[in-house]
Amino acid sequence: MAEQTNQSGASNGADPSATTAGPSVPAQLEALQNRVTAAEKARDEYLELAQRTKADFENYQKRQQRDLAAERRFAQTPLAKDLLPVIDNLERALAAARQAGDNGALVQGVALVQSQVVDILRRHGITRMDPQGQPVNYDLHEAVMQRPSAQHPSGTVVEVFEPGYMIHDRVLRPARVAVSTTGA
Repeated sequence: MAEQTNQSGASNGADPSATTAGPSVPAQLEALQNRVTAAEKARDEYLELAQRTKADFENYQKRQQRDLAAERRFAQTPLAKDLLPVIDNLERALAAARQAGDNGALVQGVALVQSQVVDILRRHGITRMDPQGQPVNYDLHEAVMQRPSAQHPSGTVVEVFEPGYMIHDRVLRPARVAVSTTGA
């Protein structure tokens, strides 16, 4: 009988202990397929991460270009702010000379210098605001005084103490103004 067991167990020439110890072929295929699926999932995650990183970097570059352009556009702001009191003083000197009735060469020279400085600022995008008679806009004007007026509607600029200036689309210095109120 021992021979029969040997013959039945080894009838095809394979070792019976080898077939029971290792995984079957379908199990090996399933394990391999699971590894491939996991690798594909990891690949997809890394691809998505790379695409997001690329998009973030492109957005960063665009933002940097915008910031650099804005910096270049408004680079002269500190110089312009320093020049505004000089322009104000030139205008005050001209007003005082005109009030005194002086129209000599010195007054004409001061007027020429003042207009040259204003033209230079204008070429660099700096413009003067003239709010006289307009409704007050607190983004552009600094109301330093209220004045009762029967001729103007309430909230109208009736006097400009210090002119305001814009640099491109930003306020460089708000205009200091007196605003009308109702009642006399």
